[in-house]
Amino acid sequence: MGGFSIWHILIFAVIVLLLFGGNRFSNMMGDVAKGLKSFKQGMADDDEAKREPPRQLPRDQARPQEPIDVTPRPAEPAAPPPRDDEAR
Repeated sequence: MGGFSIWHILIFAVIVLLLFGGNRFSNMMGDVAKGLKSFKQGMADDDEAKREPPRQLPRDQARPQEPIDVTPRPAEPAAPPPRDDEAR
């Protein structure tokens, strides 16, 4: 008998309603629906953003890309800590 029957599901639903109450359960389901709606809207907005071609600046405002300097620089030597007789 490895699965849940309709009676198991109904008993579970009754227990959940008793624990949370009808109003609280209804509010939770409303929050879940709002979350799904905002998720779908976000997905639709993302799809619209992918479809639009990227805006480009007019040729007179466009700047040519300059190469980035990634040459490693030698580290500056750290100053030695002050000695006890110099700190006074």
